[in-house]
Amino acid sequence: MNFLANLGFSVRSYLAGLGYGARLFVRLLMLGRTTLRRFALVRDQIHFLGNYSLAIIAVSGLFVGFVLSLQGYYTLQRYGSSEALGLLVALSLVRELGPVVSALLFAGRAGTSLTAEIGLMKAGEQLSAMDMMAVDPIRRILAPRFWAGVITMPLLAAVFSAVGVLGGWMVGVLLIGVDEGSFWSQMQGGVDVWSDVGNGVIKSVVFGITVTFVALLQGYEAQPTPEGVSRATTRTVVVASLAVLALDFVLTAMMFSI
Repeated sequence: MNFLANLGFSVRSYLAGLGYGARLFVRLLMLGRTTLRRFALVRDQIHFLGNYSLAIIAVSGLFVGFVLSLQGYYTLQRYGSSEALGLLVALSLVRELGPVVSALLFAGRAGTSLTAEIGLMKAGEQLSAMDMMAVDPIRRILAPRFWAGVITMPLLAAVFSAVGVLGGWMVGVLLIGVDEGSFWSQMQGGVDVWSDVGNGVIKSVVFGITVTFVALLQGYEAQPTPEGVSRATTRTVVVASLAVLALDFVLTAMMFSI
């Protein structure tokens, strides 16, 4: 009986947590128009989330482009198709690696910052003080950060893909010696704006919504203690990363009919 009682309590708590998260997510979406009207708040958070994540995104994209070009060249060379190296690098980055790796880096850099910031506000009773002053913390604190993350994530993914293509060109053309004209012409002719770039943008937007919401939810629900904030930060990385990988499979299957 104790086992059944504990199981029922765990299931009820889990469902209650899902319901609370769903209500918070719907409210953040409904606050979109109001939040974007006060764009100064969103702008500051875009700077905080995007500008400070730009260095790690650009450097990671460059080295991913290096590795893609090396691995792609040695694979394509077996079939006499080394001139398609540019197409391989571009499609890999735009369709898959750009949105996914950017989202994972975004979760590790910006997501943890958001969780720690909101958690420390809760531990310092700043959110409670805002409630006492009739200021809605969700409208004033969470909503600008949520929409800033949604806007920032596609921009970071675009930077990652662009720098990755540049890195692939550096290794493929300058280091290995692939014909530069073939590199760019194959890329230009094979990458479709809507089916490839557009789907990558959709992925990055979905990942931005997911990572930012998970980070804000974990921070908002964190225990107001140092240990609670640290556990919430860890959960943000784990949950957001797993959610990004699972959503990537689902979106890829829907977009490219796998």
